[in-house]
Amino acid sequence: MKAKLDPLDLEERPIPDDLDPALYGFTEADLDREFFIGVWRMSGFLSENRPVQTLRAILKRLEQAYCGNIGYEYMHIADREKCNWLRDKIETPTPTQYSRQRREVILDRLIWSSQFENFLAAKWTAAKRFGLEGCETLIPGMKEMFDRSADLGVESIVIGMSHRGRLNVLGNVVRKPLRQIFSEFSGGTKPADEVGLYTGTGDVKYHLGTSYDRPTRGGKRIHLSLVANPSHLEAVDPVVVGKTRAKQYYSNDVDRTKNMGVLIHGDGSFAGQGVVYETLHLSALPNYTTGGTIHIVVNNQVAFTTDPRSGRSSQYCTDVAKALSAPIFHVNGDDVEAVVHVCELAAEWRQTFHTDVVVDIVCYRRFGHNEIDEPSFTQPKMYKVIRNHPSALQIYQNKLLESGQVTKEDIDQINSKVLSILNEEFLASKDYVPQRRDWLSAYWSGFKSPEQLSRIRNTGVKPEILKNVGKAITTLPENFKPHRAVKRIFEDRAKMIETGEGIDWAVGEALAFATLLVEGNHVRLSGQDVERGTFSHRHSVIHDQETGEKYCPLDHVMMNQNEEMFTVSNSSLSEFGVLGFELGYSMENPNSLVLWEAQFGDFANGAQVIFDQFLSSGEAKWLRQTGLVVLLPHGYDGQGPEHSSARLERFLQMSDDNPYVIPEMDPTLRKQIQECNWQVVNVTTPANYFHVLRRQIHREFRKPLIVMSPKNLLRHKDCKSNLSEFDDVQGHQGFDKQGTRFKRLIKDQNDHSDLEEGIRRLILCSGKVYYELDEGRKKAKGKDIAICRVEQLCPFPYDLIQRELKRYPNAEVVWCQEEPMNMGAYNYITPRLGTAMKALGRGTVEDIKYVGRAPSAATATGFYQVHVKEQTELVHKAMQPDPIN
Repeated sequence: MKAKLDPLDLEERPIPDDLDPALYGFTEADLDREFFIGVWRMSGFLSENRPVQTLRAILKRLEQAYCGNIGYEYMHIADREKCNWLRDKIETPTPTQYSRQRREVILDRLIWSSQFENFLAAKWTAAKRFGLEGCETLIPGMKEMFDRSADLGVESIVIGMSHRGRLNVLGNVVRKPLRQIFSEFSGGTKPADEVGLYTGTGDVKYHLGTSYDRPTRGGKRIHLSLVANPSHLEAVDPVVVGKTRAKQYYSNDVDRTKNMGVLIHGDGSFAGQGVVYETLHLSALPNYTTGGTIHIVVNNQVAFTTDPRSGRSSQYCTDVAKALSAPIFHVNGDDVEAVVHVCELAAEWRQTFHTDVVVDIVCYRRFGHNEIDEPSFTQPKMYKVIRNHPSALQIYQNKLLESGQVTKEDIDQINSKVLSILNEEFLASKDYVPQRRDWLSAYWSGFKSPEQLSRIRNTGVKPEILKNVGKAITTLPENFKPHRAVKRIFEDRAKMIETGEGIDWAVGEALAFATLLVEGNHVRLSGQDVERGTFSHRHSVIHDQETGEKYCPLDHVMMNQNEEMFTVSNSSLSEFGVLGFELGYSMENPNSLVLWEAQFGDFANGAQVIFDQFLSSGEAKWLRQTGLVVLLPHGYDGQGPEHSSARLERFLQMSDDNPYVIPEMDPTLRKQIQECNWQVVNVTTPANYFHVLRRQIHREFRKPLIVMSPKNLLRHKDCKSNLSEFDDVQGHQGFDKQGTRFKRLIKDQNDHSDLEEGIRRLILCSGKVYYELDEGRKKAKGKDIAICRVEQLCPFPYDLIQRELKRYPNAEVVWCQEEPMNMGAYNYITPRLGTAMKALGRGTVEDIKYVGRAPSAATATGFYQVHVKEQTELVHKAMQPDPIN
């Protein structure tokens, strides 16, 4: 309330009556009276061995500790030990004083921060750079925070931040070569032409990420990586936390002290964006915690053009963090030593208590939202003050000159050194040639870009391995007492493995996980209720009905298996935050199968920003690959408009494969999957699901996989596979010309030859509607109808579609789906199927017949009877004897 936090002194804060001694009955005459203040089990000056002090001394000490340029907020923390630790740090007998040597380092860092912005402003006057002017103290603060963290055992820091000050952080904190930053400013980003070079579509300079090792003041080395991010403020938060968690797993950082996440926020977005709370809420969950994140708020006291009064309902922009009992340090951004002090304190807190902490740097923005923007339109009073306000560097230089610790010559010397380095780097930038992939972590070496051919590999597994892991995942400990129904499920599963027949969806998935684990890969599945599965099908964690003890069969596939090697975890009730977390996790190491499952596919759009900004376009914008798998339960069973559709059409509409050009489809030369942005599948058999999951790892590149996963197929009598479809034995039913692998299209199951002139209709469909069509065909005795399943929609299997078109030369071509005409795959399939037909002289798009629901605003009807009627009519129409019009 009384601390001097606002460098512009604009904020008129009434001092509350509580801070007036008169309220408690004290008068002027009492100031020199002595009072006893020792308090049991307290720290700070309440515990000092001088329990008797005058009221004047008490007030002076409190003012000095709490009413200077730092405002500490920690009384919301309901933990005496933590509060005492903070009191010890805050209520020191004398304020922190830095030595001359430390002050020179701070000055040097502040000059670098200020000169960097001045230099960019002078060289590129009209460029948007989202400079740090008004909060230059962030740079010395961060550097001291990282130095202190390194002293306390941190070896790697993952940073997420938005555009304001990003270039300064890249250049001065992460140490990205200045010549590279300058080269990007001059418009050069595309690396030189060399073989296998994929440069993508690129992104603006203040979105790009990078990673470097840098030395610290204490003589250690620390690895810093700044994650690439979109303009969507705060969207990168969960990605950073997920990546940090993955680093902790791979470096066996059990105490979570070696790897840390740091997030830099804006005041408007920290208070306004919901994903901030979703991310904060992961901080203490066992399978998501990273041992505390440090949050720094660059508090400009204005968001673009919006005043705080209109931007938040709480007094401070950081109030959301109080829900976590995180201490919050508000600091005046003009006082560089105060900023450095709280940054170090934050690092100490994080390494001591392993929970989140917030530093709120109250500063200002010397220019508008960007350098070309005019802020006086909307903040005239504020900008009148800013125009005449000295910079943090001027203020600090004057303070040091007055103290006599530094001379004007010293300052000039540092200034000229910095300027000459900036000029040297500027000259060097003219000839700068970007090094290929300077940003990939070591785990990714040897992975192929979209322009380097990657061989297709088989995904079948040796029968004896399948039997062994099958046994492990269907066996429960002897004295374990599962629920009766669960016990029966596991007995059935054991029988499936034993007989090798009737393997259902859940067992197919568990076999994929188990075989990948045996091959040394990490598997992580997360999402709402994934341990049991929304539809009670997975049961990957079993609960003892008497003791409540848990058992996870996939944790026991090998001897002495690391308990985190297979992780299945129910998440908090968040889509945006958790999908972002898993995306960040998947980007750290390619030898891991990371999956996120939505409760129903319908709810995935709660994370739309992650799909649009990161997953579908991240490789094109930032050259970052990820093999993340997204499981979206999808299918029409009469459960109403919010439990039917994962919005398949959206994922297909964002796919970047050209509908009018058939790519190279020869298996030895095919780069189709490498060149598309992601894969979208709608799989109909447990074996095919097994192979598509294993294919994610058994290749030399990574692509996101979007799975329209089933609901009623989980227990469908015909949706079963034999164990022989999972193995790599020649002559078994899964084995074809190339071996056992994922089938992008499943041909008709009625033993048709290579040429069937008597078939009058070829129905192409995808997903569970196949089983209803097959049933309808049996009823109608439609021997002259062929049904093929397009299992992989994107990228489109032109070669297999053409194989089927040739097989049935006289058949009318039908696309059948259960979704409305404006949804589902219809609008994606039509032009591509038309292209395949045209190339064979089988007609054009006009000749494709549609069977499915009529266009609709809602995904599905809410009336079960109406659903059944629509579904029956749809199957009926697909089987009708007359041509479909």
